[in-house]
Amino acid sequence: MKNPIQGMGAIFYKEVRHMRRDPMAFLFAFVMPVLQLVILGAAIDTNIRQVRTAVYDASGSSMMTDVSGSSESRAFLDRLRNSDTFQVYKYVHSDAELNEEMISGRASVAVKIPIDFDRNLLKGNQAQVLVMVDGSDSNVAGQAVNVSSSIGLDESLRRMLNPGRKNPIEVRPNVMFNPASRSPNFLLPGMMAILLLLVTVMLTAFSIVREKERGTIEQLLVTPVRPLGLMLGKILPYFVTGIVELAILLGFMRFVFQIPMHGNVLVLGLLTTGYLFVNLAIGVLVSSKANSQAEALQFCLVVMLLSIFLSGFMFPRETMPLWAYAFSYIVPATYMIKITRGVILRGAGLEQLWLNGAILLAMGVGLLLAAAHRFKKMTV
Repeated sequence: MKNPIQGMGAIFYKEVRHMRRDPMAFLFAFVMPVLQLVILGAAIDTNIRQVRTAVYDASGSSMMTDVSGSSESRAFLDRLRNSDTFQVYKYVHSDAELNEEMISGRASVAVKIPIDFDRNLLKGNQAQVLVMVDGSDSNVAGQAVNVSSSIGLDESLRRMLNPGRKNPIEVRPNVMFNPASRSPNFLLPGMMAILLLLVTVMLTAFSIVREKERGTIEQLLVTPVRPLGLMLGKILPYFVTGIVELAILLGFMRFVFQIPMHGNVLVLGLLTTGYLFVNLAIGVLVSSKANSQAEALQFCLVVMLLSIFLSGFMFPRETMPLWAYAFSYIVPATYMIKITRGVILRGAGLEQLWLNGAILLAMGVGLLLAAAHRFKKMTV
């Protein structure tokens, strides 16, 4: 009777030698799980802390300093800072400046203390504080509203002298840009960035790797076509595909999920071109490294993983440790999510978001030149 597992040892030895010669197999077998564990365990913090907060203290607006305000208002603001939920990064001196901080996305919370705040407290009347919260991030909005209301209630209880008196301080939260706190309004503009990344990077990477597997890439490399011309010719059809996909996604968001478009759709389209350019350059760079579609898929999954968890799509970037927060600045989806939420939800324009588009364009140029350099080395 023949041994049913005859030759198993030889095949096992052969596969082990193949794995030792293939560094990518080691990378995806051991490094990738550790990377995912580090991101989920060390970089992600679901506790909302240090939310960027702008303050307009009208009770002391005549004092043009960063610590302007009355003693009563400063005491209330100190309570906000000491809660570890709010990070007061700027004092402004008008309602227009306060609104600009919110619309631009630099502030997630804006606190306005009215001019009669001190006078009402001294007279024993109720004093109001307006807390405006960016509703485009539902997690931050809920936490900010709850903590600010709790601080106001606690301050009121401390100041109550008579049982029948009204609470001296009333915190009036105002959820801006998404007053109903609808989850699609928060989720889908960020999801748009992830979907555009998924399609453009994978399509571009697979198209060039497919040429490698079929052996036709060598024929292209020996033609008079320059490496940069080859790259641009490869990515332009997928650039048009990305624009069409953007239009489809916007149509579904507006008419199926009833998400209002507060900004200019042309501004969104213009800024999105930089993001598409970066994604296509990433796809070309991946294809220059990968030798098979399976390898290209693994590289694309790494890009997707970083984009989902470190861009602010699912978790606020402010809660991340310093190293993860710094790393998020080189993730293109970070800037695209600022653009989509800014234009769609906050009505931000080019003057507030142009820097994000410029950074994406610079990233795209750098990555495309790097990819062209790699292909140029293949021709030597």
